[in-house]
Amino acid sequence: MYAVTPGEAPYADEPHGGLPGGTRGDLRGVGGGAVRPIARGGLVACVSDVPLDQFGEEPLRRHLEDLDWVEGVARAHHAVVETLAAAEPTAPVRLVTVYTGDDQVRNLLDRRHDDFAEILARVAGRREWGVKAYLRRETARPAATPSEERSAPSPARAPAEPEGGGPGAAYLRRRKESLRGREDLWRAAAERAEELHAALGRLAVASRRHRPQDPRLSGRSESMLLNGAYLVDPAREEEFAAVVAAHSDRFLDAEITGPWAPYSFTMIDLGSDRDGGVR
Repeated sequence: MYAVTPGEAPYADEPHGGLPGGTRGDLRGVGGGAVRPIARGGLVACVSDVPLDQFGEEPLRRHLEDLDWVEGVARAHHAVVETLAAAEPTAPVRLVTVYTGDDQVRNLLDRRHDDFAEILARVAGRREWGVKAYLRRETARPAATPSEERSAPSPARAPAEPEGGGPGAAYLRRRKESLRGREDLWRAAAERAEELHAALGRLAVASRRHRPQDPRLSGRSESMLLNGAYLVDPAREEEFAAVVAAHSDRFLDAEITGPWAPYSFTMIDLGSDRDGGVR
């Protein structure tokens, strides 16, 4: 199963096969299977059939250790969700959510009807945007703030650095200054990232802060200080983008991604539905 959308029972003679919003009937999902609707109580679950020799409990456990296989499944799942979300409010379900029959899917729609309906109402007409902010690597040590300047000892009272000690002592002094500079930069950039997240949260309908990504996933060597998701009304998207741009400065490199289907604001934990057959 890929997602749940609002809708009524489809009719066999509908040219789009009863998929939400007139989505084309030849939409294909994981393994090339045709995506089809299962309707219940004003909701439509969009599903496709998969072979049990790959998606049964034991084979699936083995396949999930194959990163190439997982990537292919994830791309197919994402493509279906993005197509559906372009047509109707859409609540994606977790990757490789597998049920053993249509009746189990209908039972799920009965049991979790109110949860799905609430989520779909929240995301209707809105889009998810991602914002990532990184420590700007080439930034020099930040200047002292006014409060820091006031608290610093005057030159007359500051302890004198020893002039002797040879090359070893000079190296240690330089090393200490370098470490202090990096700590100051990190602190200033982290504060700036917090300010950015708060400002975007005031513009968004809802916000989520995800864990920073590993450089192998982000594709960047700089430290990620913010990995946020924001559900935004279209009327505020230009203002939202302007805030992101305004926070890219000598401390922070901020970038915006999207729009996406609202993954961060629609997921329902189906793990407790033991009688539903979910894997």
